[in-house]
Amino acid sequence: MTTALDNPILNSPYEAPVRDRAQCRADRRGVARASPSESFIPVPAPRKGGAKAQATLQLGTDERAQRNTLINDIRYEVDLWRARGYPGVTPISRKLMQYWADPTRENRVLFCQREAAETAIFLAEAAGRVPGAADFRTRVDEANKLHNDGLPRVGLKMATGSGKTVVMAMLLAWQTISKVFSPNDARFAKRFLLIAPGITIRDRLRVLYPGDEGNYYRSVT
Repeated sequence: MTTALDNPILNSPYEAPVRDRAQCRADRRGVARASPSESFIPVPAPRKGGAKAQATLQLGTDERAQRNTLINDIRYEVDLWRARGYPGVTPISRKLMQYWADPTRENRVLFCQREAAETAIFLAEAAGRVPGAADFRTRVDEANKLHNDGLPRVGLKMATGSGKTVVMAMLLAWQTISKVFSPNDARFAKRFLLIAPGITIRDRLRVLYPGDEGNYYRSVT
């Protein structure tokens, strides 16, 4: 008898995931996407029950699932934008994204890495500027005022081991090349500050220095 565990790999790491363990979800416009982003919020244990109630909370069995609406909305728009061929971006940005998506290249970029870089480019170049594309800048600004007032920022959350440093190299290359070709465009920069939590992580990030022998730019750009 065949079970789901006989073949745990449901999706290609190089393509958008369209299947999950529960079901394959597709919206009414036909953009398929597996499980939506959601967070599990611990529910405070009731005062009754004492040690038993506290044990239930520690085991993580008393949680409330909450959809990450902003993340899911942005991901949906990026999916549509990708399917349309990245309208509204500079020729340099389009060439880079097409190159990263090329299935024939030797060092293929994982889809999660592409999606992260595409999301950053979408927010910087296309959101609110392409006809029909929602302007997420206002929603991001509202969240920044609430949590990061005075230091606006956008976070790209990726799983451990999914290649975040490669994404950093992709974004640094995109910004630098774009600035060289469009020096007066304020959306781009060619000077960057990397902040590491310690010496070990700092040393691992040496691959982001163009002068490093094993730098990532040779493999992703």
